[in-house]
Amino acid sequence: MAREHWGTRIGLILAMAGNAVGLGNFLRFPTQAAQNGGGVFMIPYMISIVVIAIPLMWTEWAIGRYGGVKGHGTTPAIFKLLWKHPIAKYVGVLGLFVPFVVACYYVYIESWTLGYAVMSIGGMLPTEAAASAAPGTAQYLKPFQDLLATYTGMGNGNIYQPSIMAYLFFLVTVALNVWILIKGISGGIEKLAKLAMPSLFLMALVLMVRVLTLETPQGSAVEGLNFLWTPDWSQLSNPKVWLAAAGQVFFTLSLGFGAIITYASYLGKNDDLVLSGLSAASLNELAEVVLGGSIAIPAAAAFFGVMAAQQIAASGAFNLAFVSLPAIFANIPMGSLFGFLWFTLLFFAGLTSSVAITQPVIAFLEDEFRLKRPHAVIATMTFLFGIAHVPIFLGKALDEMDFWAGTFFVVIFALIEVIIFFWIFESKRAWEEINRGAIVKAPTIFFPIIKYVTPLFLIVILGWWTFDVLPGYLKNGSWTAWVTRELLVGIGFFLCFLVFLSDRRRRSK
Repeated sequence: MAREHWGTRIGLILAMAGNAVGLGNFLRFPTQAAQNGGGVFMIPYMISIVVIAIPLMWTEWAIGRYGGVKGHGTTPAIFKLLWKHPIAKYVGVLGLFVPFVVACYYVYIESWTLGYAVMSIGGMLPTEAAASAAPGTAQYLKPFQDLLATYTGMGNGNIYQPSIMAYLFFLVTVALNVWILIKGISGGIEKLAKLAMPSLFLMALVLMVRVLTLETPQGSAVEGLNFLWTPDWSQLSNPKVWLAAAGQVFFTLSLGFGAIITYASYLGKNDDLVLSGLSAASLNELAEVVLGGSIAIPAAAAFFGVMAAQQIAASGAFNLAFVSLPAIFANIPMGSLFGFLWFTLLFFAGLTSSVAITQPVIAFLEDEFRLKRPHAVIATMTFLFGIAHVPIFLGKALDEMDFWAGTFFVVIFALIEVIIFFWIFESKRAWEEINRGAIVKAPTIFFPIIKYVTPLFLIVILGWWTFDVLPGYLKNGSWTAWVTRELLVGIGFFLCFLVFLSDRRRRSK
């Protein structure tokens, strides 16, 4: 059974950019910048792009293309090609585990944005209560906080009770993901990228222009921009700022999630990846730095003042997206339309990412078990649909899943990628693979960066999280955390079992 390929180069670039452009571009980036010294955050951010993002991006593109030429699009089989050791395929299970677990809760959050978009255009968001209170006060935001709590059912209890509307939009979102994925690489994902990415940038541009013209007695959007981009130089020597910047760069390009490897496996043997990778990364950075940094925080600063905007950013991305921004749009002319654009923007960003992180397991079933695509999609999405009910109904399960699959193991997996490709597979062969068919060759300086500097940075990040962040999660002894961790272990063992079966199947032929 012949493997699929991308239909056009622009489709590939947009799909890769869509994989990277997600909710974090418009929510996590401004939050991280606001919490870590404002403009000074950009110095380690840019350095991290050079020593982490670009090297890992080229590494993942090259690994994926190398495996795809040999008929494999996921890391269990590709790692076995690169590293002739029995354990290699099981190490590669992380390339299935990480994206699948993240997809299980990401699709649910994605469905919130669709629900809020419909409520915005339908005039179902609070208006009068917010208008009756002074901006910047708890009372001003309370109707929107209550709505989010009611909509998601998330509270302090161990069992959540989401609204019927939230569950219905979750079903719609899952169905839409299934429909796109069944259409295939060029017929589904590529077509989505060609529609969603230009639409996303257009909506973001419209919102940015509107936000930057906001001005109230509490402040102006320009003051928010000044706050976000004025360096607090005293923070430059703070190691947490550097680690936060490195982490943001890491996540913004979806590195270590396995999706780039799978997407790149649909390239031809001599298709360019150096320039294509840089093009996709540049689109992502445009969305994050220029557009993402010019909407949420500046809008909050205009309505609540700079100090309050900083507190809102520190309270988390959910409050920024689903509480403060709706409150702002509810009290400006044509607010329903701008609220609709905001949440549709987030939905498109989420959708292009969710189909990407679901694709690795689908590709694994297609490549290793020879399932037809519709069957592989249905099997994957049925499993995902069942697991997704854990973060929907179980208290704090989403946080646990996000830390282990979306944070901790991502860095471990990225470190393993670099070691296998540049140390075990051999650095000269890896460098030749990166530059094969390149329209413009990768600068030679990146050879020692990828081999030495990138792994060192990843080890530092991993070490910091292990000693500074990990203990806090391990101290959470609640039964919901225990159940979630046991579930994650079960998913890991199940994926290892599938890899074992696929290996037995190959040997029996």
